[in-house]
Amino acid sequence: MNLLNILLQAGSPSGGSGYTGIIMIVLLFVIMYFFMIRPQQKQRKEVEKQRAALAPGHKVVTAGGVHGKLKEINDTTYVVEIAEGVKIKIDKTSVFAVPDGNQTNK
Repeated sequence: MNLLNILLQAGSPSGGSGYTGIIMIVLLFVIMYFFMIRPQQKQRKEVEKQRAALAPGHKVVTAGGVHGKLKEINDTTYVVEIAEGVKIKIDKTSVFAVPDGNQTNK
């Protein structure tokens, strides 16, 4: 509530010059960029880099928490073996976590 009051007072003629409100809004967007948008972009690039490094035989964890071993890599999907002889096809975007120990055990 205090931030809203400051912004409203900064924009009023009695609150100071007309540029104060604009400066406050620009400053707010700069802070949002450095604390919210930029870290998300870095995290997304890191996840994409991890997905690009995957190969058949790597152990993966899906967004739903399913653990398995990567069997096939297609254009937009992976085929993951979750138990002996049980394979599922999942979208590439649903692989978020790659646990340590990604040795290919064939």
